[in-house]
Amino acid sequence: MHVHAHPDDESSKGAASTAMYVSQGVDVHVVTCTGGERGSILNPKMDRPDVLANITEIRRQEMERARDILGVRQDWLGFVDSGWPEGDPKPPLPEGCFALVPLEEAAAPLVKLIRQFRPHVMTTYDERGGYPHPDHVKCHEVSVAAFEAAADPERYPELGEPWQVLKLYYHHSFNRPRMLALHEAMLAHGLESPWEERLKEWEPEPEWDARITTKVPCGEFFGVRDQALLAHATQIDPDGFWFAIPREIQLEVAPTEDFELVTSFVDSPVPEDDLFTGITVGDDPAATMAP
Repeated sequence: MHVHAHPDDESSKGAASTAMYVSQGVDVHVVTCTGGERGSILNPKMDRPDVLANITEIRRQEMERARDILGVRQDWLGFVDSGWPEGDPKPPLPEGCFALVPLEEAAAPLVKLIRQFRPHVMTTYDERGGYPHPDHVKCHEVSVAAFEAAADPERYPELGEPWQVLKLYYHHSFNRPRMLALHEAMLAHGLESPWEERLKEWEPEPEWDARITTKVPCGEFFGVRDQALLAHATQIDPDGFWFAIPREIQLEVAPTEDFELVTSFVDSPVPEDDLFTGITVGDDPAATMAP
């Protein structure tokens, strides 16, 4: 189970490994916390009044296409996008938005989905949210709370039988060493790097980068990832930075998606190269695990 803040996050974070596991017969469930209603239109070709006026429905349709491309099942938690506050000082968040929902209330629908789907592995964002969007930070908080509560028979007893997810991971694919390696490879090939300016502002954090425990080789599914990204036409500019690095360079330099193993109830020594390390198929008929 992947828990994400907005539609398109499932395609920009962990999509290649998702597609790989689906190809192996793993049942993958994407949970989307909000509808992305307040997200900006990031593709200039889609930045039109008619698109903006129907952004909620359009983003739902984009999610449906990406879901079908990745081969996952998907559910909405039903919360409202908090938007990206701008200004100094930043304005207050909109009333009723996801980031302002009390944690106990916000975690409840995710607890219910965990108990229904019964995943063995769950992924979400780190405590920074991957980047400091209020919905991403809230997604982290809700995911961790639901991961713990779903296994506790005294918490949310009306939401189904308790279920212990065996492993919890944070996404780390957008890490500085990875982007620096891609940047240097682009320069070595005489190409302009889309990461040059960003890396000038991105201070090294060796201790943070050392938190990566798991590198999943999934380069052969980068094409599926890219198709899922393109399905989110309001968010992904096909001529933008997402596709500025040739896939051949990506496969040569960074053919993995990277994660941090946060909690494990099975024997899974790190480093590892598989989110299912240490997990074996049990008698549970709901279990569909990687070989």
